[in-house]
Amino acid sequence: MDPDMRLDTKVVHGPRHEHDPHTGSHRIPIYQTSSFVFKSADHGARIFRGEEEGYVYTRLGNPTIDYLEDKVAFLEGAEAGAATASGMAAVSAVVFTLCNAGDKVIVSDPVYGGTFAFFELAKKKFNIEPVYLPAIKFPELLEDHIDDRTKLIYIETPANPTLDIVDIEKTAEIARKHGIPVAVDNTFATPITQRPIELGADIVLHSMTKYLSGHGDTIGGIVVGKKDFIHTLKHDVVSHIGSNYCPFNAYFILRGIKTLAVRVRKHSENAMKVAQFLHDHPMVEKVLYPGLSDHPLHEVAKKQMNGMYSGVLSFIVKGGKEAGKKLIETVKIPALAVSLGDTDSYIEHPASMTHSSYSDEELEKAGIHQGLIRLSVGLEDPDDLIEDLDRALNSLKI
Repeated sequence: MDPDMRLDTKVVHGPRHEHDPHTGSHRIPIYQTSSFVFKSADHGARIFRGEEEGYVYTRLGNPTIDYLEDKVAFLEGAEAGAATASGMAAVSAVVFTLCNAGDKVIVSDPVYGGTFAFFELAKKKFNIEPVYLPAIKFPELLEDHIDDRTKLIYIETPANPTLDIVDIEKTAEIARKHGIPVAVDNTFATPITQRPIELGADIVLHSMTKYLSGHGDTIGGIVVGKKDFIHTLKHDVVSHIGSNYCPFNAYFILRGIKTLAVRVRKHSENAMKVAQFLHDHPMVEKVLYPGLSDHPLHEVAKKQMNGMYSGVLSFIVKGGKEAGKKLIETVKIPALAVSLGDTDSYIEHPASMTHSSYSDEELEKAGIHQGLIRLSVGLEDPDDLIEDLDRALNSLKI
């Protein structure tokens, strides 16, 4: 396909027309097999030695998975991709590829609770030290914390669940001076909204469970970056740990990506409308959404997020933790669930759910208020969501 074609066309067609070259099937089929048959012993030997392209075993490679990896890499402007069993498998694969015992990772704070828990486990089990810097001041503080042990800079922007923004371009400039790779979790933004590699990042990760799937029916992760790095990650880490993806799930993600551009635009449009409503509601103390002009890093988000600000927002209700719990149990449209990026709206309480691995002290340090509610705005009519939230918020006035 023409690399200069517009993004919506890239989303639909990917790096090449999505049909099976062997059968002419208009969609890449699910190659649901564990093993692949060789033409001869010598043929198998050549494939094992890397002298000839081919497939051996789905843990090591599969045509359905390959197409998905190529497509996401293409959308992110990367050279290659590696699909993994989950978003957390993608995070751990990056860390284990780049870091050894005694090394250090500088991490924007906050991050997804599972990512935080993994870094704490890596510290305890493998002596890989995470150093957490506040997301909103990350570039300003970064250089003072870089030393010879620093092997990776890991940022999540927008941050989960505070929607803090990290300036990717400034972070990448500093990292480049020291020869340290920058990995960006782009799950909240997607390549439709934010393109970290074009801003100087080296590695991009996704929980494909979220917007890339878009339908809440499968999980998966992916890492994209330079070809040599991805080759090392796939062959030295993912294949040995066994955190590879499966072809059946790859098919679901490929199907979801077909509508990614239109979905992300609608999610963002709906979220902006809901955020503006919550911003003016008397029962809401604060709304955290980078699309609002009073967000502390709105100008950075405006610069790097392509005029869309994700379908996820957070807000703090008056009355603290108990009021927040009552709210999420009172709304009728959003599902009380911990994922995001689905066609349906999801609502959750991070302090007791997605970020329960944080201590109270760590929650406070990361800016995660006990009364903070995270809302993943779906594709429902935003006016219905607003009316539902209004009823629930007004019920808190007791």
